[in-house]
Amino acid sequence: MKPATIIGAILIILGIVGFAAGGFSFTHQKKDVDAGPIQISHQQTKTVPISPILSVVALVGGIGLVAVGLRSK
Repeated sequence: MKPATIIGAILIILGIVGFAAGGFSFTHQKKDVDAGPIQISHQQTKTVPISPILSVVALVGGIGLVAVGLRSK
């Protein structure tokens, strides 16, 4: 397989995952008080959205690269 086809397939998969997930979230442990043996902390959850425009660009770019990779035989 040509590199353009492989990169195109990866972009198509990333575009589909971007549409399906809409973003990803992660949890961060934050320490509030640290006074010797007493420690108070809490967990913060942050969400990073993935723009649908980026998903469309990845999907269209991936389709274009796959087409170029298959055409140049």
